Formats: sequence, C-alpha cells, structure tokens
Amino acid sequence: MMYFIIHKKTITCLKLEKIMLLKKSYLLSAFSIITICVSAQKKAPENWFNLDPKDNKVYGVSTEKTYNELLKGKKPNPVIVAVIDGGTEVSHIDLKNVIWYNSKEIAGNKQDDDNNGYIDDINGWNFIGGKDTNVVQDNLEITRIYNSYNKKFAGLTEAEVLNSDKDEYKLYKKAELIYKKKYENAERLYMVYSKIEESILKLKTYLGTDKPTIAQIKTYPAKETFDKIALDNVLITVKQNKSINDLLVEIGEGKNYFKTQLDYHLSKDFDSRKIIGDNYSDLTESIYGNNYVSGPKGDHGTHVAGIIAATRNNNKGINGVADNAQIMVLRVVPDGDERDKDVANAIKYAVDNGAKIINMSFGKALSPNKTYVDEAIKYAMDKDVLVIHAAGNDNQNIDTVENYPTSRFYNSELSARAWIEVGASSWKQKKYLTATFSNYGKKTVDIFAPGVDIYSCIPESKYATFNGTSMAAPVVAGMAAVLRSYFPDITAEQTKSLINESAIKYNKKVFIPSTKVKVKLSDICITGGIANLYNAVQLGIKKGYKLSEK
Repeated sequence: MMYFIIHKKTITCLKLEKIMLLKKSYLLSAFSIITICVSAQKKAPENWFNLDPKDNKVYGVSTEKTYNELLKGKKPNPVIVAVIDGGTEVSHIDLKNVIWYNSKEIAGNKQDDDNNGYIDDINGWNFIGGKDTNVVQDNLEITRIYNSYNKKFAGLTEAEVLNSDKDEYKLYKKAELIYKKKYENAERLYMVYSKIEESILKLKTYLGTDKPTIAQIKTYPAKETFDKIALDNVLITVKQNKSINDLLVEIGEGKNYFKTQLDYHLSKDFDSRKIIGDNYSDLTESIYGNNYVSGPKGDHGTHVAGIIAATRNNNKGINGVADNAQIMVLRVVPDGDERDKDVANAIKYAVDNGAKIINMSFGKALSPNKTYVDEAIKYAMDKDVLVIHAAGNDNQNIDTVENYPTSRFYNSELSARAWIEVGASSWKQKKYLTATFSNYGKKTVDIFAPGVDIYSCIPESKYATFNGTSMAAPVVAGMAAVLRSYFPDITAEQTKSLINESAIKYNKKVFIPSTKVKVKLSDICITGGIANLYNAVQLGIKKGYKLSEK
C-alpha cells in the first residue's frame, strides 16, 4: 500500500464528536484519513522542503543553499534512481528530461535487444501489467493470506495443527485478526457514508436548492441521527461558501473509498493476478508484465519522482532535490498491497540495470514471502545500492508493530547495511515538527525528512500537494542522488552515513505522532535529527571525499 495522504484545501467535515454520538456499531475509526475535519491553517512556504532552517526559518533540507554555496561550479555525474511505485508519467513536462532511457533497447521493435528478458523496457518495467491491460486494484496482503489458508486452518486451535504447519498457522491467525477488524470497519463506514449521503440528498430536496442560506437550512426538521449529522455538515459547507453538491462529491469520495476496500482490498473473490498471467506460486519467475510504466493511477509515483528529480530551474512546477538523477520507473504497487514477488523482481531489475539508489514509498502489515524480498535486498547491498524506504503513515511505533518491507532479515539479527528508513517531518515546527501521521521507532526509523504539504508532479503535466512518509523518503533519495553525483566514489554505506551523521539534531521535545506526549526526537528515531543536504555535503568534504570537477 502506498504511503501518502492526498492534501485537500477542504476535506469532508464529518466531525468526530458527531460520529461518536452514533451507537457503537457505527463508530468511526480515528484513523480514517478521509473523514478528519481539518481546520484552516497557515500555508506552507513555497518549495519549503528545499529551504534552509537558518535562512528561511523552516526545516527543509537546504537544497538551494547547497547548490549555491557548496556545489557551485561542480559538474555532477549522472546517477540512476529507481522509483519502485505505482507508475510514473514519463512524459510529464517536468520529468521527461530526467527519465532513465535504456540505450541498449530499441524502442517499439517488440524485441529484447539487450537480452535481459524484458521486451522494449525503455524506461523501466511494469511488473503488474498483462498482455492487454494493467492491474489497477488488488487485495491487501492480509486478505490473500487469510483466503489462502482459511480452508486449511479454519476452526483449528494451535494444538490441533501439525508442527510442520505451525508457522503458516501463526501467519494465518495474524491475518485473520487484522482482516476481520478491517472488514468490519469498512462495512460499517461504508454504511455510515451511505446513510449520510441519503440524508443530505433528502435535505437538498427539502430545500429545493444546492445553495441555500443558513436561515433556510435551519428550518429543516432534523429528527433522526443521520439527518442531524447531514444538517450540521451542510451548515459547515455553506459557511465555507460551498454548495451542497460540493459536499455530496466529498461524501461520495468517502463512500467510494470504503466500497473499494470491500470490493477489492478485502474481497476474497477478487483476483487481479489473472490479468498478469504469471505462475504466481513460482517465486523464481521474473519475466512477466509489460513496459507500460506510467500506469493507470500514476499520481503517487509521479509525485515521488518529482520530489527526487523534477527538472531544476526550468521555470516550471517545482525543483527536485537532485540535479543529475535519472529516474528508472518500476511499477509494482496497485491500489491495494504490493506483492513480495513483484517487489523482489523490481529490486533485482533496478540493480541489474544500473540503479545506485532505490526509493520504496510503500508498505504493508504482513509479508508471507519476506525471505524472497530479503534475497533481493542482499543482492542490492552486494552491488553497492542504497535502499530508501518510507516508514509508513499509521502513527505507530514500528519497533514493535510489523511493517514491511523492512531492513531486518527474516529470523535474523542482521539487517541491510545500506538502508534508510524515513519518517515525515513538517514545516510547522513550532507545534508539529513530527507529522501527526508518521510512523516512528527509536531502533528502526533512521531519520525524519519533509513530508507535509509537499508540492510536486502528478500526471497530465500537473502538480499537487500530498502528505506522507511517501514524500519524505524521496526527499532523502534526492539527497542521496546529489551525494553520489558530486562524490562519485562514495559507496552506498558511506552515503547512508553522510545523511545520518549530518542530520540536524533537534533538542526541543516533539510530539509522538498523533499523541499529546512529548519526547526527544532521539526517542523516536535513530539519529534524533532532520535530514539536511548542506550538512551532508559539508561532512563529505570534511571526510576528504573527492568532489566531481568541472
């Protein structure tokens, strides 16, 4: 599942206290992103993630200052950054000049010119594509696990299971517990949204207009619970100079969010793998998919790619962090959970085709074939590739809560050496330096980086503001690309060290995400700091790493 939250100027204001008045079976999940009512707030400074803490009074990573003061006159070497995601629009006006091009392949001749097994892989590969179409929706991993083992283990206690099946049984029980909670929640909230939508339509019919006055609205005789909720939200909407139809659109988005969960993410009958046509049980199989890397629903991957490397100083959109990165596009993440087989194959493809940095802004609760992903990560480590992963948006301590993929190898005390786990920080440092949604972990999250109100590319050569650790990870991936471009001889592990050692230590206390508890930043991440490119380049110079020449 992709780690991001779409930022909107207005989000449906189904106030939590109003929903909590409903009987217990209707209670709203506190982590339903779509239904959080956001109050008006000061706008984030433009390009804030590239700004400097001292000069601009905001905890960006000092990109502009780094180029102007430390790297001026230096000529970077190109570095390939693989974006393993849901697809990236390669024709985007701000990205088309930074997309990796496989010079060994002849575009459109329907032949495997470079003999790597992939036909016409000009800009990367789509591991969730078929001959005639592409995967858009998929299940959650918990659904796949629960479904695959249900016939075998349903109704059995652990004592009744063969010793040889104990591990599978434990995995099944974990999936079952999460699945049932999620399904109940989705079913309940779909019903809530549907009922509220019905009540708003009833109110609209009563008023005879979608742009009523406040006085008109107050004449509505709301007696039922959902009618009262509808009335309150229409009042809020009108006070915001919006129409009832605007509110209905947003309510519809909320309803469709949970309908998607029921129809696809949590459906035991839906199987997207038929589209691809591979032998899914064969983990060694790697040649499948197609070369359509932009993908349906490429918003997330396009946004990520823009943060890393959108063309700088072209008077269009935004400036990416890195000025000489080439984005290799690898599509593995659907609307649902990515599959271990696809993730492993994408990592191997990236390594074999020259990527030196891999960005992975996705994750899930369980990983049934983690050992296969581990093999791919070890392969990347052996080939001097740095892996950067978003920590996730569940405001949880991932020292104790499972969150995959992870740097820790299965049944081992060993971890990937060149792996950076990134939490999200905010420009609102006076109150919320740590993003309220961000996962954290004193032992597992390396560093925090800008991940709130990040403006970047989306398909159709447009731009949008997203929130998420999905945005924080590519900020760090962009930093890594700068370091490996301007210090061409440094290794993946040295790049990680420069980034972590140079983090700006934040000595004031911060909120543990989504709580009112304050701690030191070092209590919820390894470095206790915010990523900063200026400091990292300075440290590289101090260590004597050779900068590229003109």
